[in-house]
Amino acid sequence: MVGAITAGNSCILKPSELAPKCAELMKTLVPKYLDPECYHVITGGPEETAELLKEEFDYIFYTGSTRVGQIVREAANKHLTPVTLELGGKSPVYIDNSVNLDVACKRLLWGKCINAGQTCVAPDYLMCSRELQEKLIPVMKQTLKEYYGEDPKNSPDFGRILNKKHFNRLLSLMKKGTIVIGGDHDESTNYIAPTVITNVQPTDPIMQEEIFGPIFPIITVESPEDAIDIINSKDKPLTLNVYSKKNSIVRKFLDNTSSGSVCVNDSIVNLSIDALPFGGVGKSGLGAYHGRYSFDTFSHKKAVLVRNYAMIGEKLGEARYPPYSPTKEKYLRKLLKRRPNLLPQHMDYIAVFFGGFLAAVILKVILHFAGVKYF
Repeated sequence: MVGAITAGNSCILKPSELAPKCAELMKTLVPKYLDPECYHVITGGPEETAELLKEEFDYIFYTGSTRVGQIVREAANKHLTPVTLELGGKSPVYIDNSVNLDVACKRLLWGKCINAGQTCVAPDYLMCSRELQEKLIPVMKQTLKEYYGEDPKNSPDFGRILNKKHFNRLLSLMKKGTIVIGGDHDESTNYIAPTVITNVQPTDPIMQEEIFGPIFPIITVESPEDAIDIINSKDKPLTLNVYSKKNSIVRKFLDNTSSGSVCVNDSIVNLSIDALPFGGVGKSGLGAYHGRYSFDTFSHKKAVLVRNYAMIGEKLGEARYPPYSPTKEKYLRKLLKRRPNLLPQHMDYIAVFFGGFLAAVILKVILHFAGVKYF
């Protein structure tokens, strides 16, 4: 919304009905600080959203699930309205034995447990060798203990699941595999402990949809190539996390996978760098934003050409007018050719050099006529 305002637009904000307290807060704060003639907040559920999407907008930006993103895109198509869709998906993690496990686990579990895993770029599932898995589990246990104490349920720093529907959905995903960390839950508060599951197969239910919760399945692989095959067998993720000190391994994932973004040896922090575009690819999204990219998203680059009536310009271009002849055609073809770049590759450095030289000569002349002695 900041990007839309910065680019000079009025806009309507439709917060999610799944977080009603946040929606009401937005509805209270926005008209308090922004001109209500230009900026509106509309609350409500699917019915209000459907009515809103019937209107003809200049641009629609949506962040949320892929399923609703498809609905938004379909509605926008009726008016040929451009869209940016920031969706989600199963953001994978690959980790090898070259990393510092203590640091890697801190970064990885921090990213997984923010908002109890309910963020669009949360690490979704982890792939590593079986030998590394055995080393990882005790380090993960220790890291979670440092973060949230003996019982995360009593920690003020660990969140809860948004609602009962998602709470029950997450519990159903925990039925296959072996729970080696966590697994505790409390329906009365929608609490699910940070949970790590091993013996997970790519065909298990937990691997068929975005988890969006504090459950971390581990899949053992024999090689980076096996991990790449698993990634490429699924929809393109919003982000990919690679933990490795080996440039060759990192390069292998960069060259052989497709994702909205990549974060190497960390998680989520790539979102905080406003010089980087953020967005998905395929079913994880369409378009990009953040920083300058938000301004560009909500702007239209309009080309404007203004000509005068100078006769020399008209004379040079009159070959475009009928009647045509082979001579005119030959002349026009020359005009339409792409102009070669006649400047040397390092012309900017050359310009600086000669500019400095010229400035020195001019300064010397001024000092000479002013009678100033110099060395």
